[in-house]
Amino acid sequence: MASTALAGMIAGMALGFAGWFGGFGAFLLVAALGAVGFVLGRLVDNGTDIRDFLGGPDRERR
Repeated sequence: MASTALAGMIAGMALGFAGWFGGFGAFLLVAALGAVGFVLGRLVDNGTDIRDFLGGPDRERR
């Protein structure tokens, strides 16, 4: 499994390439799709309850 620093570097490079070759609109599109992919990946890893993801680790569970 890749480290957080490696994943951040890859994401930064993808955003850089999108911004350089596609302009600011492509940069925003890649950033938005990356955020969606991150959220979906966290949901798959931790289960599919969106409330736990949005509440964070400090939220008291009912």
